[in-house]
Amino acid sequence: MTRVVDLTQPLGPETPGWPGDAPFAATVVETVAADGSYVRRIDLPEHLGTHFDAPAHFVEGGATVEAIAADRLVVPARVIDIADRCAGDPDATLTAADIDAHEAEHGALEAGSALLVRTGWDRLRGDRARYVGDLRFPGFGADAAVRVVERGVAGIGIDTLSVDRGCDGAFSVHLTTLPAGLWHLEGLVGLDALPPADRKSTRLNSSHLVISYAVFCLKKK
Repeated sequence: MTRVVDLTQPLGPETPGWPGDAPFAATVVETVAADGSYVRRIDLPEHLGTHFDAPAHFVEGGATVEAIAADRLVVPARVIDIADRCAGDPDATLTAADIDAHEAEHGALEAGSALLVRTGWDRLRGDRARYVGDLRFPGFGADAAVRVVERGVAGIGIDTLSVDRGCDGAFSVHLTTLPAGLWHLEGLVGLDALPPADRKSTRLNSSHLVISYAVFCLKKK
C-alpha cells in the first residue's frame, strides 16, 4: 500500500511570500451561468508558497525546469530534523556536521537522492511577521551545501522561504548548489510526517510541482 503525503502549501491571497512580491490573485473571467464554463486567470510570483528552483534561477544558461530529467525529480529522500534547534534561534543552520551525523546513523546519502530539512518553520505560516518578518529564518549552511554537492544528490528542500538562511544575503547555498546542477524545493510543509530515512520504500515526487504540488510516497510493507 502506498500513502501519499502532500508537502505543499495551499495558494491564496494570504500565502506568505518574499517582501515586495505581489500576492496570489485569481480573477474569474468566465462563469458557467454566463459563459457555459468556469475559467479564472491566475497571477502569482513564481517563488510563492511551495516552489521549485531550477539551476537557471541563479546560473546564466543553467537548466530550466523543463530541461531537468524526470528521473531526477522522482527520487529517494532523506529528512534531517533540526526543529528543536530552530525553535529558539531563527538563524539556526544545518551544518555539514549534521549531515555527517545523519549518515553515521542512517548510511551515506545516495547520489541522485534528495535531502530535505525540517526546521518546523512551516508552523509559522499563519504569522507572517514571524514566517517572513525581517528575513530571519533557518536554512542550510555553506558547508552543508558543499557536502550535498560532494554526495551528488539531485536536490535539496526545506520548509522555509529559502534553502539559504534569511540572514544570508549572499545566497551562498544557492551559489554552491545550483551551479552544480542541483534543484531546490522551498516552502515545504508537513515534513514531520516523513521518516528520516527509508531507502527501500520512500520516494519524493517533485515532478508535479511544476504544475501544482510535491508529494512524498511511503510504501508500507
